[in-house]
Amino acid sequence: MTEIVRSASAGTMESSDVYVEIEPGQAGIELRLESVVKGQFGPAIEEVVREVLDQCGVENAKVSVRDRGALDCVIRSRVETAVKRGRGNT
Repeated sequence: MTEIVRSASAGTMESSDVYVEIEPGQAGIELRLESVVKGQFGPAIEEVVREVLDQCGVENAKVSVRDRGALDCVIRSRVETAVKRGRGNT
């Protein structure tokens, strides 16, 4: 199964973490980003999220990312976990 079949989330709103919500979509990737460092790192965060979605084979999804200063490795793991949960894998 490659597509998102249900709403899912991963992460927390704690400092240095990121909260990712994903749900089924119809028109490609719809990404919404809120971040305490959006002015400095917004494009880099979006790039990491889209890269993980691409690596996971997700083509259609609505993704909401609320970042609290997370490192790239944390963002990657939270997005991957949300994808797995959205596919019903965990």
